[in-house]
Amino acid sequence: MSEVAANAPQPRANPHFRGHDDAEARLRAAFASGRCPHAWLLCGPRGIGKATLAFRFARFVLAQGTGDPAQAALFGTEGVAEGEGLSVDPNHPVFRRVASGGHLDFVTVERGLSDQGGKKRSEIVVDDIRAVGAFLRLTPAEGGWRVVVIDSADDMNRNAANALLKVLEEPSAWALLILVSHNPGRLLPTVRSRCRRLGMRALTDADVGDLIERYAPGLGTDDHATLTRLSDGSIGRAVALAEEGGLDLYRELVALLETWPRLDTEALHRFGDRLGRRGAEDAFRTVGELTRWWLARMIALGAAPGGKEVPSLDGAEREIMVRLLAGAGLDRWLEVWEKVNGLLERAEGANLDRKQVVINALLALETAAVA
Repeated sequence: MSEVAANAPQPRANPHFRGHDDAEARLRAAFASGRCPHAWLLCGPRGIGKATLAFRFARFVLAQGTGDPAQAALFGTEGVAEGEGLSVDPNHPVFRRVASGGHLDFVTVERGLSDQGGKKRSEIVVDDIRAVGAFLRLTPAEGGWRVVVIDSADDMNRNAANALLKVLEEPSAWALLILVSHNPGRLLPTVRSRCRRLGMRALTDADVGDLIERYAPGLGTDDHATLTRLSDGSIGRAVALAEEGGLDLYRELVALLETWPRLDTEALHRFGDRLGRRGAEDAFRTVGELTRWWLARMIALGAAPGGKEVPSLDGAEREIMVRLLAGAGLDRWLEVWEKVNGLLERAEGANLDRKQVVINALLALETAAVA
């Protein structure tokens, strides 16, 4: 399954883009108008291509070079897409330099490394954003635009957000900021109000399936279908699940739930042992996400009029969920959702015994179903 992750390029080097033609066309049209907003906020679920679009737009703008931006965008340059798209040929010098981080007029802001132990910080700090302000005040090195991508803006702490607000209030000429946000409600209202917002929706199953086929052409039919179903319209989630062994973990989780009304205690403890050992932190987080996914789909199925089919479920999943729903009312399952969510959140924020967290979460399902 690691083949999926190996074949999936990072957003800054990804020439493949699907499912958001309208968003791409809006950016191209705004740039071609000659009155392009100096700051954009790309919003939508995690992993659907927002960062890929941000880098795609950045490359397109930087590839225009000098001269009037409206004329450059309308008539294009060699290696730059005509029409409504933002494609730049992967062999174009701008594409290669953006991908390598070597373009003098382009900066990416993301969570950097801390001074203690070299681990990635949990947030974007104020010095990162102050550097953006200084960068944008400089004259473009190549005579065109200066572009900054912040991925993601949700990671800014309060001081960083206030520093960004100052940058937005005093925009530099020939400067473009592109903010990626999975949860724009977390941003300061004053930051949101100074950006042109561009909402993006989850990908269709067809788009996710095509991208999985591109990144892992040898994936079996069943694995392909399950990964597409679990992705929830996010190719980023599909790639992460593949990289972290999510399909095997999901099948183990489903196998445990199939033993209801009494979970297989021995299998449950083996599962907990696997997730509790040193180095299994990513697997534990993956199981937490999959458990949340399962509960959310089951609650949606229980709330559907007349038990109507819920998208992203196969027959076996639906059968297990129907049996679990028959054991307790929807109110009870909502309580279980809150309990399990709380357990997983506490486990992520504190040094709790991961094995015990997994066992308690799954036993909460068993208790509800036989109450």
